[in-house]
Amino acid sequence: MRAVVYEQFGEPADVLAVKDVPSPKPLPGEVRVRMLASPINPSDLMNIRGIYGKLPELPGTPGFEGVGVVESSGGGWYGKFLLGKRVAVLNRATGNWCEQTVIPAKQAIPLAADLPLEQAAMFFINPASAYVMTNRILLVPAGAWLLQTAAGSALGRMVMRLGKRCGFRTLNVVRREEQVDELKSLGGDAVLTFDPEKHDAAKLYDEVKRITKNQGVRYAIDAVGGATGSAVVSCLSEDGRLLVYGTLTPDPLTFPPRALITPGASIAGFWLARWMAHQGLLSKLRLVRQITKWIREGVLVSDVGESFPLERIADAVRTSEKVGRRGKVLLRIADL
Repeated sequence: MRAVVYEQFGEPADVLAVKDVPSPKPLPGEVRVRMLASPINPSDLMNIRGIYGKLPELPGTPGFEGVGVVESSGGGWYGKFLLGKRVAVLNRATGNWCEQTVIPAKQAIPLAADLPLEQAAMFFINPASAYVMTNRILLVPAGAWLLQTAAGSALGRMVMRLGKRCGFRTLNVVRREEQVDELKSLGGDAVLTFDPEKHDAAKLYDEVKRITKNQGVRYAIDAVGGATGSAVVSCLSEDGRLLVYGTLTPDPLTFPPRALITPGASIAGFWLARWMAHQGLLSKLRLVRQITKWIREGVLVSDVGESFPLERIADAVRTSEKVGRRGKVLLRIADL
């Protein structure tokens, strides 16, 4: 079978190659999935560059999420139940940018037949992260402000739509001025520009205070880190909570301890894989039902950009990082 392989960490377009490798065989408790499609996410590229939280042994195949059809089982009732079914594939170990992959059966999530292939391929990482952070961890109530950085991202746009659906207001921070009107037209209640290379942290603080009538924000999520995430800390109100779920910059958060002590604010990390590992089967099934429902309603849909075959992996990863790109880049691996 064909698989995207890298033997050293580095720039994705330079270190990725398509190779013929042996077809994997599922062990007990595992299933083999014939992959159909897989998106290129920032976490995939960070992993290839060697700057992600947990790195694989090399050589390896990238691709944390995707969609495929279960074609064989290593045994067990659940694996046999999955045979022939289209499933969302959550895969940190063996990678999804390949024609076949083997995963634990419990990591294969059956999907509704009416979900379009593109939405099925991107079923979990962004939709689940957006929903879990806002509705299961922060529990943002109707009428409250939620501040988010990287608001122009696929996940950021989902959070805006969740705000409209659930009744909370979104205060959206972007780096480029040209994103402001677009995000307002998509339903962002407030959109601010903040570029730490051009702006002082006081700019964001003053704007947030103005919008929230000098209250600050009790709920915030940050995908950037560095100076941008640090500026968000100063915007937290009394009992404010910040979830950090990404590191688009490698720089650390830096802020005075009083920024947390005085308002009684707190900061926590969020990693979907870790959160999912602590959920039981019924909790996961409820999550799948909720995500499916809101994809059908257009709330947790992913914008789809260009699609590429495996052979054009270098073009695909370059396109995925173009500034101003519209929609997620997909690898189309096979037809259903």
